[in-house]
Amino acid sequence: MEELVGRWWHQTITKMARQDHPAATVHLQDMQKSIGIFFRAAGGAPALRFAPASKQLVGGKRHWLQKLAGSGQRADTAQLEPDVLALPTTLAVFDSTQLNRDLYLWFAMLSACFIDNGDWIADNLHATRAALLEFPGFAARYQALLQAHLAQRPEPHHLTGATALAEAAVQKALSGQYCGQLAYQPHDVAAVWLWLSARTTAGRQASGKTAALRPYPPASNHPQRRRSQTTNHEQSRNAMVLPFRAEALMSWSEKVHVNRSTDDEDDGNALNAANDMDLLSVAPDGQSLASRVKFDLDLPSSSADDTPIGAGIHLPEWDHRRGLLLPDHCLVQVVQAQNCAPFTPSPALRLTARRLRRRLETLRDAPRSLHRQDSGDDLDLDAWVRFHADQLDDRIACSDTPAIYTRRARLDRSLATLLLADLSLSTDAYATPLARVIDVIRDALFVFGEALSATGDPFAIWGFSSVRRQHVRMQYLKAFADRWSDVSRARVGAIKPGYYTRMGAAIRYATRQLAARPERKRLLMLLTDGKPNDLDIYEGRYGLEDTRQAVREAQAAGLTSFCITIDEKAHDYLPVLFGQNGYAMVHRPQDLASQLTQAWAKVSQR
Repeated sequence: MEELVGRWWHQTITKMARQDHPAATVHLQDMQKSIGIFFRAAGGAPALRFAPASKQLVGGKRHWLQKLAGSGQRADTAQLEPDVLALPTTLAVFDSTQLNRDLYLWFAMLSACFIDNGDWIADNLHATRAALLEFPGFAARYQALLQAHLAQRPEPHHLTGATALAEAAVQKALSGQYCGQLAYQPHDVAAVWLWLSARTTAGRQASGKTAALRPYPPASNHPQRRRSQTTNHEQSRNAMVLPFRAEALMSWSEKVHVNRSTDDEDDGNALNAANDMDLLSVAPDGQSLASRVKFDLDLPSSSADDTPIGAGIHLPEWDHRRGLLLPDHCLVQVVQAQNCAPFTPSPALRLTARRLRRRLETLRDAPRSLHRQDSGDDLDLDAWVRFHADQLDDRIACSDTPAIYTRRARLDRSLATLLLADLSLSTDAYATPLARVIDVIRDALFVFGEALSATGDPFAIWGFSSVRRQHVRMQYLKAFADRWSDVSRARVGAIKPGYYTRMGAAIRYATRQLAARPERKRLLMLLTDGKPNDLDIYEGRYGLEDTRQAVREAQAAGLTSFCITIDEKAHDYLPVLFGQNGYAMVHRPQDLASQLTQAWAKVSQR
């Protein structure tokens, strides 16, 4: 009862302390197309992207109800960064819906003309004049916004000290009378809704080269733009004090590693605490599990990112905790690198490719051993043992010409191969003092393509990475229908480190590609440098169980799966995923190019 009354009291006081106008609310999602048109028409940077703004500290005098409710200290005003324009997800500043719509459009024009010189008031004043010169027809709307906003602002003579001086300077600047004697910041006065707060390098916005306007992710993922800094968290130690550790003693059951939930579900307390911070300090804590509060990665803009091909497809995912295959849980998007430069391999890599190509050329026409033949050159020991056991059983009638021989003959090959390469962020690490993991993988994919093109067997090469379940990226390198050509080599040469490793979704996508092939034998090969992981619950056992289930699904579809890894700890988990004979470890990363092709040759002969 006490908790219920407290919640009711908080909600009531907070609602009474609100100074916005919910009935006139306008949503950013409904205005983003118009904002983009105005922004580009004003000559703004062609590669700026949207992000929902987070609440920032503001000053000014608060009403007693706001003090009682603990509100009025922060506001989600517009914020400009070198590659991001962060706007409020909703605007209810004025009691008129039209004014709130015009305020969104004003943000677009102001940000297009904004140049950061370090003086918040002067920079906004200059940007205002430039925007009105660019859009003289908007002057009447701006005056309506200005008068409505000035009517909301406190009277300077009702304030005291520095707050009164700052408010007077802001109101003079809004009226076009600012002389620039004193420098103030947004936290010195009440929220100025007609201005931007900027965090850019001086003059960078004027160059017009930042990153493209694109829609922000859904609000359910809490994608607010947050400011952060990197710091080191070190626990203080006092050498003269001996800690008492009796309270840290654990029973055996408390010591068991439990995969506690850190999934997509919101943690309200942690998220509210993050929203109350103006600057987040991020420090390494030595743990591998993802944080309980998930923040949106600063993904590249559409102009700098790979090109999406077609609409994404939804794939299921296995939840081992419920023993349930979640339908349409992951969204997979095929992407292709833009403007791939011709790939020029090193002389040593060309030599390795030619050597392995000649070796695989012999497999194309080499005779193969046929087992359980009526006649042949050698005895098939397994077939003979079965025949001898049948002779001892009176219930089985044995043939006079048993099929217990082997012979070698040339046959038409019927084999399709799909190679799936892990392009996660971990591939940016150095495998050797002179080469990163991504460089080693690039060389291996090139050699693999050169060698398999000599066999005449159809093959495909794909890369993959992910950012949670709704952003699984399949990198288009070579499809079954494509020839191995300079175009395919250029795509391989353009690969770069991506994000995370949602391995189960990638395997399911590859399974669909291979299952549609008419060949009798279909081989799915996975090239990786670590275990499955992602930002959400995919870390730990969840990702391993989903990957194992995806491998089982591939095998049930008649595919042969095999994994090649350079992870030194792979023997701890790969036998669970692919079986004891379903993987191979490459101990020297520089040997990956040759060992990948050799592993294919052995697996294809099984």
